[in-house]
Amino acid sequence: MSQRYCLTLDLKDDAALIAEYEKYHQAIWPEIHDSIIAKGITKMEIYRFDTRMFMIMEVDDTFSFEKSAALDAANPKVKEWEDLMWGFQSPVKMRPQVQNGF
Repeated sequence: MSQRYCLTLDLKDDAALIAEYEKYHQAIWPEIHDSIIAKGITKMEIYRFDTRMFMIMEVDDTFSFEKSAALDAANPKVKEWEDLMWGFQSPVKMRPQVQNGF
């Protein structure tokens, strides 16, 4: 059975940075694609509204955020990608909440 997670973050409010960020995501590195699959993510969609980003992930039964973090920490290419992407991003200043769907 699959589950869906919705995550959000903000991009820095700079049109040139946003354009560069989107360019990277038009052709993600192959190692990033492979790491997404290895985590148990079966589908991922990313949307932007102004500077707010929304990521919707569908995952299989093997996925966990703990497993995902451990795989990321062990992969230098993922670390390089994440460090690069944080140059464009700003964390949302709210505490995440989990709600069951209806």
